[in-house]
Amino acid sequence: MTFRVRRAFTLIELMVVIIIIAILAALVVPRVVGRASQAKVAAAKADISTFHTLLEHFRLDNDRYPTTQEGLQALRTAPSDAKNWKGPYMDHDLHPDPWGYDYHYEYPGPNGKDSFTLLSYGSDGAPGGDGDAADILDE
Repeated sequence: MTFRVRRAFTLIELMVVIIIIAILAALVVPRVVGRASQAKVAAAKADISTFHTLLEHFRLDNDRYPTTQEGLQALRTAPSDAKNWKGPYMDHDLHPDPWGYDYHYEYPGPNGKDSFTLLSYGSDGAPGGDGDAADILDE
């Protein structure tokens, strides 16, 4: 009859493994958490770029941009005076920026009738700010 001796992990071996896991977590977690913020900024930039293109389509069809009052909703629903409206220009409802705030649209923009302002105010939803709370403008 043969007996097998079953050897278990010692407390020191378990402590070493736990310490190694803790060190790895301390190195990896901050990098992953920072990526979420960067992803939201990238998503807002992509949305703004898409809105810019759709607003240009609207302008080509209607010889004007939507007014501030009409806003981005004019890409989904025809304004009453837009006789050449060929929309809807987007196939989904308007959605907020990645932080849950509405995108800010204003026409005319700072350069007169040939421009508009389109931006996200970032994570704080207020003008200005730093980091992910900074304004994200149409580029």
